[in-house]
Amino acid sequence: MIKLLQSICHLLEEGEDLVLATVIGHSGSTPRSVGAKMIVRKNGAIIGTIGGGLVEFHAQKLAREVFKTGRALTEAVEFSGEDASATDQMICGGRMEILLELIIADPENVEEHKELIVALQKGHKGFLIKLIDTTGKGVRRMDWCLVQNDSVTLGTYPCQASLIATLTGEAVKAKQSLTVKVEERRYFVEPTVHPGTLYLFGAGHVSRSVAEMASLVDFRTVVLDDRAEFANAERFPGAELLQVVPSFNRSFEGLDIDRDGFVVILTRGHLHDKTVLEQALKTDAGYIGMIGSRRKRDLIYQELLIKGFSQAELDRVHAPIGLAIGAETPEEIAVSIVAELIQVRAGRG
Repeated sequence: MIKLLQSICHLLEEGEDLVLATVIGHSGSTPRSVGAKMIVRKNGAIIGTIGGGLVEFHAQKLAREVFKTGRALTEAVEFSGEDASATDQMICGGRMEILLELIIADPENVEEHKELIVALQKGHKGFLIKLIDTTGKGVRRMDWCLVQNDSVTLGTYPCQASLIATLTGEAVKAKQSLTVKVEERRYFVEPTVHPGTLYLFGAGHVSRSVAEMASLVDFRTVVLDDRAEFANAERFPGAELLQVVPSFNRSFEGLDIDRDGFVVILTRGHLHDKTVLEQALKTDAGYIGMIGSRRKRDLIYQELLIKGFSQAELDRVHAPIGLAIGAETPEEIAVSIVAELIQVRAGRG
């Protein structure tokens, strides 16, 4: 979400209007789920994806109308029959609803997106609520608000407490983005922290490849290391947060890791791995994985058992990390790790 918002902000700062396409509903089998977003530029170029093929062709076509009229619109796309078979996309047999809205390159929108990016980068749990209204004449962006701790902290929509409770309650039950209808009005509700925040402890070669691949499959990536020459934006351009920690002994300070968190331990040595694992076991992380051989794992486990950790606690750890695919190179190891992350995330969903 943050990377797409940064792209929007950059285009707006350059003076370029754009259309934002968002998947707000789906049924059956579709190429992307609710919440997927894509920017359509005036020249037809796109940033991001809402599924490729048929659906993006429709979105680009409809975006021209939105640029022309300034009016937001919703459109249903069917993934069956002649339309689907006419594309290079496999027939999914589902239905997807897309919202398209025009975002004008004015100072107000630039500042609004900057504030939202800063708020989301803090990683606090909350919800983005958008009123879906396509009835306006002329330029029409959806009214929206950011809700944190059950109150509005940012945005243009004055969402009342009772409505907040209803909308966020539905989102919590669904555990994903969704559209909710309340008193003949439709609202799109998105959790600001999606299941799948990946905490990479260690910024070496394997970590770099893991971060790149994890970003491609929609993990929010946080990279932590005690070496600034490793944990930097040049090596990890897709990371949403980079932290150079004083030492791995204090690497969890300020992190709110819960069941939606994936902790991956890839430090440069046995002692650092043990230090990080000891702290990770004290969190509610839904996944903890540690690189290394079974011999190394057993040595670390023995030391932690002596320190008072139980076998049940150690059984939470995926070690050696990754699926057993015979991986050897950093890139192959990264594939095995990210595949396991996807497997765990999918099983939980």
